[in-house]
Amino acid sequence: MVQIFSDRMLKTDSSFIAEVMRLTEAKDIISFAGGLPNPISFPIAEFQDSMNRVLQTSGEKVFQYSGTQGYLPLRQWIANRYKKRFDMDVTADDILITTGSQQGLDLMGKVLINQGDKVAVESPCYLAAIQTFSLFEPKFLPISLEDDGLNLEELEETLKNDDVKLLYMVPNFQNPTGLTYSKEKREAIYEIIKKTNTILIEDDPYGELRFEGESLPYIAGGKSDNSVLFGSFSKTLSPGMRVGYLCTTNKELMGHLIAAKQASDLHTNVISQYAIYDYLANNDYEKHISQITELYKKQCNAMISAMEKYLPAHVTFTKPEGGMFLWVDLGEGVSSVEVFNRAVKNKVAFVPGDPFYTNVKGASTLRLNYTNSEPETIEEGIRRLAEVL
Repeated sequence: MVQIFSDRMLKTDSSFIAEVMRLTEAKDIISFAGGLPNPISFPIAEFQDSMNRVLQTSGEKVFQYSGTQGYLPLRQWIANRYKKRFDMDVTADDILITTGSQQGLDLMGKVLINQGDKVAVESPCYLAAIQTFSLFEPKFLPISLEDDGLNLEELEETLKNDDVKLLYMVPNFQNPTGLTYSKEKREAIYEIIKKTNTILIEDDPYGELRFEGESLPYIAGGKSDNSVLFGSFSKTLSPGMRVGYLCTTNKELMGHLIAAKQASDLHTNVISQYAIYDYLANNDYEKHISQITELYKKQCNAMISAMEKYLPAHVTFTKPEGGMFLWVDLGEGVSSVEVFNRAVKNKVAFVPGDPFYTNVKGASTLRLNYTNSEPETIEEGIRRLAEVL
């Protein structure tokens, strides 16, 4: 019988995550598994007003095909925000609107990765990045993640032959660990990578969600043409609208990314782009973000307090300054997959550590999300997890 499925799909295993998410959909399970923003944070009334204005003033345009690179006023707003927050000299031409920042991963893979190309990633790494890049059949080079960012010795060794096509990282409130790269580590990474031809992706979906400490500059964004920044409105406004963006001053790379997107979906949803821009132009975005971070700080503190109260002393965990996740280590010799199977029976769920690694099985680590549960629910869920442990 002729094999009808491509080799790349047969080598891509998404069944584990699908099973995790299926199990956590049960109404009686307290789930810390998803990366879901709290629905309380959605500005529904304001978006209703924006939708009405958009339909009244631009009805014909938002129902028609549009340009691949995205709605120009929205791209200009994003470029201006990079200038305001990080003093980056970028323009609307350096911005590509994507269908969620997730599409950026796919486009970068299509444009850059040939079978067998070397792709360096954090270890642990955002699981969907591993899954997306896997479709292009690269050779993954995992680099250990320390409390303040990548292990510099490993990074330098990995890049020493200048044959790594791509380096992917989440420097702010990293998914899955919640850790943030220090200013010193960012500067050191830049000094290493600027000597190479490696393209650096700084994925930053959580950067706005800082509830402690000060915002830090990007590693290479605004400094190097080999830099690509990813951003998203999914964590601050609406994940359902699927509007993300990427930023690069590399004109040749941008041209290829636009061509790849055109072949993929022609353009991102037009109504969503117009509605988001209208919202940004007519509302206090900074105030909205501050309300989200205040909420998430309470939820994060509730989870940390419950963990300190209920979990065994040998269990360690990160204490994020922002974002949506924290990372737990159950101790050597404990499989988080085994714990997950028992935890589900006790009506609590999380994401085990295995899918966040390219080279680890039976990991003792796990990811918890605190943004989509109220403090009382968080405490009860951690108590249930502690019973299992």
